[in-house]
Amino acid sequence: MAFLEDTVGAVFEGGPATGIAIGAGALLLLPGLLPTIGRMVRPLAVAAIKTGMSVYNEASATVREMTEDIMAEARAEMEAEGRPTQDGRAASPPSSHTEPERRRPRPAEASAGG
Repeated sequence: MAFLEDTVGAVFEGGPATGIAIGAGALLLLPGLLPTIGRMVRPLAVAAIKTGMSVYNEASATVREMTEDIMAEARAEMEAEGRPTQDGRAASPPSSHTEPERRRPRPAEASAGG
């Protein structure tokens, strides 16, 4: 343990030359270490992404279900009030349900055909 403490202390006391030497050594070792580090970290990254995808799918399904429920409730209230909804349906209020008025042809339209 004392050796490690002495080594770390020497690095910080060594000044700029020691820092440059450590940086050069790291640059020389880095290309060989990156593939090894990548092979070790890859399964962790895949597991993290899979977990994120599962959480996202579950959360989006919950939000979608809640949104559909709210939209159905709003649509039902609009139809009960007799206002048209986005799909063009409009229910007349229950108390004033009457037969739609039928148009009669105008006399000019009836005689123009012949």
